[in-house]
Amino acid sequence: MCVYNMFCVSDFPPSASLTVSPDRVQHFTSDSVSLSCEGNSTEWRVRRFPEDSYLSLCSDWGTMTGSTCNISGLNSSAVYWCESGSGQFTNSVNITGHNADMILMSPVRPVTEGQSVSLGCRLKTGQKLSNNVFFYQNDKLLQTDTRVELIISAVSKSHEGFYKCQHSGKESPQSWMTVKISAGHEIFPWSLTIGLVCGVLSLVLLVLLLLLCRFRRSKHSCFIRWIQSESSSRPTTNHGVNESENHHNDQSSPLHDESDDATYSLIELITFGMKKGKSSAAATDEPVRTQVKPGTSFGNNAAM
Repeated sequence: MCVYNMFCVSDFPPSASLTVSPDRVQHFTSDSVSLSCEGNSTEWRVRRFPEDSYLSLCSDWGTMTGSTCNISGLNSSAVYWCESGSGQFTNSVNITGHNADMILMSPVRPVTEGQSVSLGCRLKTGQKLSNNVFFYQNDKLLQTDTRVELIISAVSKSHEGFYKCQHSGKESPQSWMTVKISAGHEIFPWSLTIGLVCGVLSLVLLVLLLLLCRFRRSKHSCFIRWIQSESSSRPTTNHGVNESENHHNDQSSPLHDESDDATYSLIELITFGMKKGKSSAAATDEPVRTQVKPGTSFGNNAAM
């Protein structure tokens, strides 16, 4: 519990507790109050931190007897708790002292959700109230009948707030009633939260694994495509293809020059002379031998 936004005390440790008698938040300044420390220690001291003063021990404003601090009167509002010599702390409680005609009787400890709670009013004169008592929560009237007590059979978180009572023109100071969640309800949200976090983390891990697997597979395929492209870009020696191409070239060009040196073929052109009259050219029956270089076309310009 944090007090006045600057001092905090740990609430409800399992090994120690502080009880107040009478068990209510509001007291008259003339009331006697006992604060008892309970736990695994024989050396307890009660401390308080008033809203208008400084931190002090029970010996400064009460009497310490064993593990109980007795106060003869309360003149201010303060937060109280117990400390042991071994460093244990109890829960802290808020107790207020009022010089008023009427006070509200509400529990000093937080009420657990689902429990029953009873609120009442008490006059300074000690007169017993019989009717016409009205209770307010956060300044809102809760009932209009004449009941003396406000009984809540099953407290819920919606019942938390400031309460006060009113009777015959008199009004009590207001006090805050705290409602805490039961142990079963506290475990469920934590379990649900942990489950959701684990589920989200598992989903993220699965997505990362899938992305990693896809990346590695894509990288492998790119490597294969790169090898194929490198192989296709390199010149290959295919003897079968070269031989086929050479054979094709040999067929299409019978005078194929396989070397830089020219190869000449002897072609015999035999011309038979024919006599035309007396002025015939000097014809001869001898054959005319002509050398033709391969690749020479035989057309109109061919040697006759």
